[in-house]
Amino acid sequence: MKTAHQPNKQQLLNRLKRIEGQVRGIHKMVEEDRYCVDILNQISAIQAATNKVALNLLENHTHHCVADAIHKNNGEEAIEELMGLVKKMVK
Repeated sequence: MKTAHQPNKQQLLNRLKRIEGQVRGIHKMVEEDRYCVDILNQISAIQAATNKVALNLLENHTHHCVADAIHKNNGEEAIEELMGLVKKMVK
């Protein structure tokens, strides 16, 4: 398994903690039989938040890991990996 340093690791962890809290909130909303539209709005907010985390990780990966691989003449493999990720994200 490859590892990577995240320059904004604490920011990412804080966002993920916030998302965790939102998911727990939805769980509670379902338990309390809250209005479906309210629950769906919260789900939409979580999707937007996870997309932001993913985009941030993708940006860091491109600027650091892919750029480093290109400089070390391993760019083709890194670009293929990157394109695979992009394809998964836009499904």
